[in-house]
Amino acid sequence: MQKLSEHFLELIRRASTILPEDVRKAMEDAAVREGKSSSAGSTLLKMLENATEAEKTSTPICQDTGTLVFYVHYGPEYRQKAIQDAILEATADATARYYLRPNAVDPVTGKNSGNNIGNGLPYIHFDQGEKPGLSIRLMLKGGGSENVGAQYKLPDSNLGAGRDLEGVRRCAIDAVFQAQGKGCGPGTIGLGIGGDRGTAFLESKEQLFRALDDRNPDSLLAELEDRLYRELNELGIGPMGFGGKTTVLGVKIGTRHRLPACYFVSVSYICWAYRRASMILKEGKVSYD
Repeated sequence: MQKLSEHFLELIRRASTILPEDVRKAMEDAAVREGKSSSAGSTLLKMLENATEAEKTSTPICQDTGTLVFYVHYGPEYRQKAIQDAILEATADATARYYLRPNAVDPVTGKNSGNNIGNGLPYIHFDQGEKPGLSIRLMLKGGGSENVGAQYKLPDSNLGAGRDLEGVRRCAIDAVFQAQGKGCGPGTIGLGIGGDRGTAFLESKEQLFRALDDRNPDSLLAELEDRLYRELNELGIGPMGFGGKTTVLGVKIGTRHRLPACYFVSVSYICWAYRRASMILKEGKVSYD
């Protein structure tokens, strides 16, 4: 378990302090489009400068290091309890080393646990497979972007949104418009269509593990992702709400089967400090991405 804990500590450090390459590239491209003399362009360049310094010094990209969301796929040689214990140990260690800010607060007493461990925190999703090995994806989901997430129940007469992809489109546009600059944009949008109230939000967050430059295998959803990316960037909200052409860096959509009576659309928003990392442990060798 000690060895696992050390690997998980490094995973947390990387997630907290290193901006993923696809996110960095998207922001660099956006800064060029905006122009460095504009408010939007200069804001993006400051964000990138901040991310570079964070990586150099192994300090958090953002002071709000967010909720730790782990997705764990493990083979038959591992025990779930051992993995969980190692994740908790690594989480407490990462907090003590200031890779994480203490963020676990009891909702009744208001007391902070001081180590990012509490009832339901960190969130760990386990999936057991038949092949040997261990792979983990980690996302740090900040509170500001979490606050501007939204869920819609279709049909929605206020939006003129029916139970179809056009209705989904209207929900996404409304959610981002309502967020304005409060989610620390430019953000990336995860949409979960279907399921129940809980699983729709899970689906929307799982979409945020996708690379910005990937392509949805469903042609209809791929077309909607492209359209929403264009339309959301036409809202003019821009980085941190300062205006500009870059309101979102990407839109990712997933679906789950639903009950006939229900049609939920969940919108998860993640800020420019788009912190995710992954690791694979196989045959005693570990790799990070």
